[in-house]
Amino acid sequence: MTSRIQSFEEFWPHYLGEHRHPTSRRLHFLGTTSFVAACAVSTLQSPVRFPLALCAFGAVFAHGLSREKHGRPLAHVAAMLVAPCAVAPITFPAGVVAAYACAWVGHFQLEGNRPATFQYPLWSLAADFRMWSHMLRGRLWSGDPLEELGLAGTPASSPAPR
Repeated sequence: MTSRIQSFEEFWPHYLGEHRHPTSRRLHFLGTTSFVAACAVSTLQSPVRFPLALCAFGAVFAHGLSREKHGRPLAHVAAMLVAPCAVAPITFPAGVVAAYACAWVGHFQLEGNRPATFQYPLWSLAADFRMWSHMLRGRLWSGDPLEELGLAGTPASSPAPR
């Protein structure tokens, strides 16, 4: 059995290393923006219940992040989806599907790798939002993301255990 990455800060360079192709990062940006837009539409449709559902999503997500180093917290992933899907059964799942479809096209067609979400689902989600926030601020649109953020040569920027 291979060892797991033990912290999100160690995972972050690995995540960026799996997203070296600029078009792949752009697809991730498109997918995450689609997810955020779906959440906005869901909020407009249910202005009280959907934000409460997102609070439940966030609470389970936060707890699951602390469990990621021990193994895939798939129960957390499932629990995160329950409340938002119950409140917005069309728009929220559509946002999730759009986000993963865009990302997986980037991985399978451009990067030629397996998405990190298969081994680290919650850290991958957190890292995706971190990458998205950098892109919102005009960073990571081209070139090597590890070099741009000064993380080239870090131990986790090389292939991690699967």
